[in-house]
Amino acid sequence: MRKAVLISLLNLLLIPALRAQEFNVQVSVIAPQVSNADPRIFRSLELAIKEFYQARRFTNLNFAPGERIDLNLLLTVNNMPTMDRFEGSLQVIYSRPIFGSDYNSPVLDLVDNQVQFNFLENTVIEFAPERFITNLSSLLGFYAYFVLGLDADTYASLGGTDFYNLAQLVVNNAQNANESGWRAFEERRNRYWLLDNQLQAVFRPYRELLYAYHRNGMDQLTEDVAAGRRVIAQQIERLKPVHQVQPASYNLQVFFNAKYNELVELFKPADGPEKTKLFNTLQIIDPGHISQYQNMMRGS
Repeated sequence: MRKAVLISLLNLLLIPALRAQEFNVQVSVIAPQVSNADPRIFRSLELAIKEFYQARRFTNLNFAPGERIDLNLLLTVNNMPTMDRFEGSLQVIYSRPIFGSDYNSPVLDLVDNQVQFNFLENTVIEFAPERFITNLSSLLGFYAYFVLGLDADTYASLGGTDFYNLAQLVVNNAQNANESGWRAFEERRNRYWLLDNQLQAVFRPYRELLYAYHRNGMDQLTEDVAAGRRVIAQQIERLKPVHQVQPASYNLQVFFNAKYNELVELFKPADGPEKTKLFNTLQIIDPGHISQYQNMMRGS
C-alpha cells in the first residue's frame, strides 16, 4: 500500500522543460543585521530562489498564465556563521484572486523562524521531493506543495490532499537532516505540525472552510454581498470544534493572521446582530486580534 501511494504521488510530479507553470513568485532577501558579507551573495540567493520556482514544474497540471499562483517570499538573514551558512526567517504570503474583481484574498501569511541552510553563490538549487538534497531545497519545495494544497482547497472541497501528501514526503525525507523545523518533538509551530494538522481529521472543518469561504463566500460578493458575508460567518462558526480540540493551533493562528483585516473590513458595514455573533466567535478562537475585531464592532 505504501509503495502504491508513493507511485501515485510521484505521478503528480513534473519534469517537462516548461517554465513558470504553477507560480508567479516575488522574492526578496534582506540581511539587516549582517555587515560582513558581500551583497552579491544575497542577490545570487534571491535569483536562485526565484529560479527554483520558475524553472521547474511541481505537478503535471497545466496552469494558464492567469491561473498561476501569486507567491511572495521574504527571506531575512539574521546571521552568517560562515560565508556559505545562512540563518534567519522566511515569510510566505499567498493570496487568491476573487472572481469578478481585482481583489486578491489573503490565504497564507506565516513567518518560519527556523530557517537554516548552506548556499554557495551562483549555484542552482536542486530539488527532488522523493529524497533530501539540501535543507534549502526541501524548505522551498515544502512551501511550494503546501501552497498548492491551500490553493486547491479554495477551489474544490478537500482538493489539496494530493499536494499535502507531497509536502508530507518532503517532511519525511528531512527527518534525519541536521536542521530544525522538520520534527514533531521540536515545537508545535513548525513545518511538521503545520502539515500534520492540515491532514488530521479534526482539521477537516478548516479545510472545508477554505473552499466554502472563498468559493461560496468571497467569489459571490460581487453579486450579493450580504449572502457572501452570511456564508463566511457560517464557516467561521464551524471552526469552534477545531478550536475546542486544538486550542491555539498553529494552523488557525496562521489562517487568522492572513484573514483578520479582511474580516474586519468585510463585516464593518454588516448589521449589529450579524457582527455581534461573529465577534463572539472570533474573540474565542482568535483572541490575538481582539482589538481589530473591536474596531469592526465600532465600524472604525
